[in-house]
Amino acid sequence: MTTSRERSVRTAPFALRIFQRREGMAAVVYRRRVNGAGRDRLERLAGLSPIAYTAGLSLLREAVAAYPTPGKPPSPRQGKAGRAEPARGEALQPGPSYPLDGDWGARIACYALVAHRLRNGERLLRAADHLRYADANEAAWWLGLLTRSEGIRALRALRILVEAVE
Repeated sequence: MTTSRERSVRTAPFALRIFQRREGMAAVVYRRRVNGAGRDRLERLAGLSPIAYTAGLSLLREAVAAYPTPGKPPSPRQGKAGRAEPARGEALQPGPSYPLDGDWGARIACYALVAHRLRNGERLLRAADHLRYADANEAAWWLGLLTRSEGIRALRALRILVEAVE
């Protein structure tokens, strides 16, 4: 029997899967793409290390809370700019993937790509905060640049813009 969250993942443009590592909680971001056979599949885009997961937890919670789930009333709490905010301390559990909409999925994917191989928690917090309030269209544009074969320059530029590096 499938849950409503599992059914939602099948149609969501992005998904986030949380899992437990020896060092702590970590995550993987997936994007829906058409494969060579013409089938819609979730493709692994980037992973979040335990330190990146911890630094970006508020961003991840807000992204998960923003996804419209059938039968779930809209969040009564509103954050800055009218955004839904999950209850404080609401945990993301390991297990089935969480669906993400296109706007938040692009932000989360950019954060995961920026955070890859970075270890400075303070800088990762700054990057997560910048991407949390970033325009969704800009995040999608950056994601397009980052996923190209020559995306290393775009990655360096975005890391500087979101203050993930000096």
